[in-house]
Amino acid sequence: MTPVAAPSPGPTPPPAGWPRRLLRPAAAVLSGVLLYASFPPRPLWWLVLPGFALLGWVLHGRRLRAAFGLGLLSGLGFMLPLLRWTGEDVGPVPWLALATAEALFIAVGCLGIAAVSRLAYWPVWAAAVWTLDEAVRARIPFGGFPWGKIAFGQAESAFLPLAALGGTPLLTFAVVLCGFGLYEGVRHLRTYRSSGTTHRAAAAGAAACVLAPVVAALAALPLVDASAEDGTATVAAIQGNVPRLGLDFNAQRRAVLDNHANRTIQLADEVRAGKAKQPDFVLWPENSSDLDPYRNADAHQIIDDAVKEIGAPTVIGSVVEKGTDSLRNTLIEWDPEKGPVDTYDKRFIQPFGEYMPMRTVARVFSKDVDRVQREFVAGTKVGVFDLAGTKVGLVTCYEAAFDAAARDTVRHGGQMIAVPSNNATFGRSEMTYQQLAMSQVRAVEHGRAVVVPVTSGVSAVIRPDGTIADRSGMFTPDALVAEVPLRSSLTPATRMGPLPEGLIALLAAAGLGWAGASAVRARKERGTAR
Repeated sequence: MTPVAAPSPGPTPPPAGWPRRLLRPAAAVLSGVLLYASFPPRPLWWLVLPGFALLGWVLHGRRLRAAFGLGLLSGLGFMLPLLRWTGEDVGPVPWLALATAEALFIAVGCLGIAAVSRLAYWPVWAAAVWTLDEAVRARIPFGGFPWGKIAFGQAESAFLPLAALGGTPLLTFAVVLCGFGLYEGVRHLRTYRSSGTTHRAAAAGAAACVLAPVVAALAALPLVDASAEDGTATVAAIQGNVPRLGLDFNAQRRAVLDNHANRTIQLADEVRAGKAKQPDFVLWPENSSDLDPYRNADAHQIIDDAVKEIGAPTVIGSVVEKGTDSLRNTLIEWDPEKGPVDTYDKRFIQPFGEYMPMRTVARVFSKDVDRVQREFVAGTKVGVFDLAGTKVGLVTCYEAAFDAAARDTVRHGGQMIAVPSNNATFGRSEMTYQQLAMSQVRAVEHGRAVVVPVTSGVSAVIRPDGTIADRSGMFTPDALVAEVPLRSSLTPATRMGPLPEGLIALLAAAGLGWAGASAVRARKERGTAR
């Protein structure tokens, strides 16, 4: 008799309650995705509030180890899509490495948020801890990477006036506080519905966490002023566009230079024909001449001819050789009569792009590190050019992410700000819109018009109230000519500089210290009870 095989037991049934155990990890990822979705080019800045409300639910009362893991999931949900553009030209490995590193910073911050979530009025402490975490990752390692600051997603936000009051740190703090306050309010409402009672002071505190940022933003509205205190200037932003891929490196650089020179000459023809207004000065983008005009006679002549045609001082973005093995990312003030008369060397240079720290270690992850053969050297002087009587503060591309870069130019007399940029490497990704939003926030923060000339788009003219007066398309030649207001007054944010961030950091440290002391006391009490 043939034995009958025993029936297969089938898959092991999941333990009871497993979907519930996955709920918080899934919510953590979703909170990060909501933070990402609140950033440009989407006009959904308000998604940041449910994002932080959800993160508050995920972290409230969690053990520190769990909070770190949940924070990492949230950070990956935020940073992986936000920084996708970093792999546009070099593949996924650098993108994944950078996004993971930034997510680890967020995980550490979430650990701190969980620690203070047991304190009274915890949303205040938690918002301060998040802002402190942003401040740290904006400084370390390698000078920091501020991309993804919550403030930079608020260029169209109702909270934006707070940038003029306390800069990006206060704007971030207020938005995060409001989001955590929303969760705390919902938590107290649920408690009241289930038990019929709630802690009145705590509920009032939750309401204050939501309302105080809104009221503060409304109170800060008078600080947002687009009036022309010092008259106006007519500025032209040239977008020459970049050639198609396939040319060798030197031919590519020459073609980019020719594009910007030709578009400037075309603008001069339009001025003579009465189709465009004569600009007081002209702005070319970063890297509009990667051929050093001090060493390359052809590049010098092409630029000089174009500047003479337009008949106005012009800012040229160039790569200038410094010694035999290093370069400077330089903006050159080019006078139609005198030629190059002043320079500004980019002060905040990009690690793994303009210079290569830890080259041997980085090569393990990507051989593209060897594409950076000659490293850039950072400048030391704040950039302010006198262009036809207008003091123009200079912030080169990546520098727009750093609070000190724009603030220094205004404190040194800048009546408007120029942000020459080159985003062509990142194609049609969201990077250019994320960076444009930074310039909108800087406009309100310092009460200055901001003009952004970009090689391939999006170039823009931004009013001091953060609204965009004119903008170009992407990957098309263009010349934006606009009359911009000039201003000399300083906003509270400009006057106070890093002080608001320092005060918020002290608040975070106080909350973490209180939480730590409470945890030690609780352990001692448990030990005594035993």
